[in-house]
Amino acid sequence: MSKSPDVLVIGAGVFGLSVALSAARKGLRVTLVEQKAIGSGASGGVLGALMPHMPARWNAKKAFQFEALASLSGFIAALEAETGLQCGYRRCGRVLPITTADLRAHHEARAAEALTHWATPVTGFSYAVEDAGTLGGWIAPEAAPFGVVLETLAARVAPRAYLGALAAAFTATGRSADGNRTELRLGEGFGELDDKTGAVTLSSGTRISACRIVLAQGFAAFDALTALTGQTLGEGQKGQALRIDGAGLADMPAVYCDGLYVVPHSDGSIAIGSTALAGVTDTEPEAAATADLVARAIRFCPQLAGRPVIEAWAGIRPKPKARDPLVGAVPGLRRSFVATGGFKTGFSLAHRIADALVAELADEAPQHPLPASFRPEAHFA
Repeated sequence: MSKSPDVLVIGAGVFGLSVALSAARKGLRVTLVEQKAIGSGASGGVLGALMPHMPARWNAKKAFQFEALASLSGFIAALEAETGLQCGYRRCGRVLPITTADLRAHHEARAAEALTHWATPVTGFSYAVEDAGTLGGWIAPEAAPFGVVLETLAARVAPRAYLGALAAAFTATGRSADGNRTELRLGEGFGELDDKTGAVTLSSGTRISACRIVLAQGFAAFDALTALTGQTLGEGQKGQALRIDGAGLADMPAVYCDGLYVVPHSDGSIAIGSTALAGVTDTEPEAAATADLVARAIRFCPQLAGRPVIEAWAGIRPKPKARDPLVGAVPGLRRSFVATGGFKTGFSLAHRIADALVAELADEAPQHPLPASFRPEAHFA
């Protein structure tokens, strides 16, 4: 592999892998560098919740995510057919327990807006308010005294399986009779970047020169951007989730209420999350947080009581100060680009974000332009 790829991507999380794959499919020579292993950061978690924004105060960001979620099933089906690897994807839908009369009125207004914003008659994606007792075998009636919302756009994916399929597709895409156009370098972290020359020094001492460099290493991209621009654009925020035994519950819809997610998966586990703790960068799961997540989940879903914890996970998620993902050319620089900050929406957006960014790398107009709030100009401003 030449040491002068068209695109050098730093970080093999969901954004980095998606950008690398999209660039390789476009025929570009791509090197993907990862300090540890595929999905070793926040992308390698367990939750896999693909949840839409509320269909209220509609804007470009919500429209972009809606279209991304609607198209993701086809993208993953093609990826599975190409690689022979299953991603654990299912459009499972979501239940939102309604705990007060005011919240019921709020959700009834959202249901009316969804008819337009989600184009329910055309797409079939609905947001419906149902009376108390609906899904009584899954949701405790006392936990939803004013009914529930049933929405059908939400989905789930097995994060690690999805990352594995993206990586397999990336390495396979660049193989040809005249040599490989893709290279995956694990165990080599990012060191320094000279934007004028495109020279990147890796932690191993290896130097790679590239036409374009994409910083996609999660919250660590913020430090890289500070070194390049002098500005602090975000931070890492510790999140925690877990998996418990979910035998017999794989076909249940996901649940969301007050920041708590309950996501049944096809492997017979149920993911529960998540917590958010700013300014903390250790990745050790905390027993008290695990116990609290389980207790809260049981209050909504009594069938989870007594089920053993399979895995507790913690990781550092990238959270930009401007909240929305940070994607595009770094202002004032020639070769440096960034793709980070998906936070809780990264898996639902990554394939569309990647295609838009790769169009920018190739100086082309994207088929699906990024919302203005995602652009670096908005974050730097």
